[in-house]
Amino acid sequence: MRHFGATSVLIGVLSFVLVTGCSAVNGMGTGTPQQVPEKQEQQEQQTVSVPPDPAKRPATPTEPEAPPKQPERPEQAVENTEDLAVYKGPVEHIFFHPLIAYPELAFDGDAMSKGYDDWFVTVTEFDRIIQALYEHDYMLIDIHALYEEKMENGKKVITPKELLLPKNKKPLILSIDDLNYYDYMLENGNVFRLILDENGNIATYSKNPKGEEVISHENEIIPILDAFVKQHPDFSFHGAKGVIALTGYQGVLGYRTNELDSPEYESVKKQALQVIARLKETGWTFASHGYGHLDAVRVSYDRLVADTEQWKKEVEPLIGPTSVYIYPYGSRVETGSPKYNYLVKAGFPMLCSVGPAPYLKYTPNSVMMDRRHIDGISLKTQQDRLKPLFDAEEVIDSVRPR
Repeated sequence: MRHFGATSVLIGVLSFVLVTGCSAVNGMGTGTPQQVPEKQEQQEQQTVSVPPDPAKRPATPTEPEAPPKQPERPEQAVENTEDLAVYKGPVEHIFFHPLIAYPELAFDGDAMSKGYDDWFVTVTEFDRIIQALYEHDYMLIDIHALYEEKMENGKKVITPKELLLPKNKKPLILSIDDLNYYDYMLENGNVFRLILDENGNIATYSKNPKGEEVISHENEIIPILDAFVKQHPDFSFHGAKGVIALTGYQGVLGYRTNELDSPEYESVKKQALQVIARLKETGWTFASHGYGHLDAVRVSYDRLVADTEQWKKEVEPLIGPTSVYIYPYGSRVETGSPKYNYLVKAGFPMLCSVGPAPYLKYTPNSVMMDRRHIDGISLKTQQDRLKPLFDAEEVIDSVRPR
């Protein structure tokens, strides 16, 4: 019931650690945080390798060749500039993985169940979280509103941008990691892909536990948040929604755009581009999550470069350029290191890691930001830290294993 009133991965090997790694909290930033983060314990995650099985990939449902000419437009709140004030407090950034649409598949006692319990949230939990955030006066903002690029003495520099918000509102950035719908997700309770519905709006395609095809607007973050903002326009500043962080080794958004030699490549690419265009129209932006979900701290410089170049070759042409790099595994490379300099030079001045509290640090050529992981682990073990956002005890879904 909707309460509106109320994841290194080697190519060819699907490792569950790619999911758990997104929430590793070993990458605290350097510099002065907005709030002094508490010391974090690094968590070692067990890798469960699951070889991909292309034969189990679902057939592509029949979809329109192109979206309707006049799809429904997102409603945006009209801000009165006289009611805006400069915001100088901490900026919260929370992130999720794709939602558990079918808990009976996620929590079925197999080798993947614990990982799903640790690193995902259910639809019910997400509904409760966004309602609580709204009631706590949070407002979604575009991550690019935090900084601007200027030319000084012939050099491009990054500077903080004055953040103007409606009075009594607090800024919130929301991001989604691994919205690629890897092969293992198709058997463990996630939806299969994002699609356009008959009205040209974002929906999901999946098969339920009975094997029945399902098209829904109520089992994934994007259509749920789209509907919530439509009902509560004051939850979004200038129509902002969130950041979609994509890898590339199994395509994007449920479309296997990595299979460049497939006879269906052009058709698959066309469908993906239609969905991407609609996402951009409705306030969603994109980030690089690396091509192969590699730990930037642990891999060699050359491998990081090759991985980034492959992402730019296969994924960037689909989503367009992005200035945001969201570190896989939450790792953050050392500021000023060759890897850091490479990422910035490659066009990623916004570098996002994982931490327990708001953190935002500016350098002349980058912005470093920490994100809170919202998942089973944080809901069960970090309830006090989450208090500024929501009451975790009220959020937890009873369907979770106890």
